[in-house]
Amino acid sequence: MSAASNKQLVIDAWRTFATRDAGRVRDVFAPDAEWLAPADNATSRAIDGTHHLIGRDRIVRFLTEEFSTVFVDNVSIEFGGFHADGDTVVVELRLQATLAHGGHYDNDYCFIFELESGLVKRVREYMDTQRGAAWFHSPAKANRQDRPEAPTTHH
Repeated sequence: MSAASNKQLVIDAWRTFATRDAGRVRDVFAPDAEWLAPADNATSRAIDGTHHLIGRDRIVRFLTEEFSTVFVDNVSIEFGGFHADGDTVVVELRLQATLAHGGHYDNDYCFIFELESGLVKRVREYMDTQRGAAWFHSPAKANRQDRPEAPTTHH
């Protein structure tokens, strides 16, 4: 497939993720797909500690069931860009939401989608893990303009 058609495939995949329809989301991924995020990130800790999802069914469970137990309301995704080169598509976005503890979440992400035969084979997810953790520990931060600073270390 061309870079342009692969870019459209990933755009359509994001629309499908938003439906939370397990059957439709399942159709986006290869059976042996993987989703990798930074180890010990706040979202993985809030779910079950897994940062490396292996297999289509595990990824579908995360996207259609577990995601909404962490990001419970006011989920907003602002796309910064979709960039394609062959079978690789890079997605930049900002995710905002209300967390299970009632606090606000606001973080920037970069996803690298690797495609094979018109299906998502692998997703590599990158985010500011310190900022993400700060939101999970800051239920009082309700102002959408306020983004927590990285914690300082004292020696």
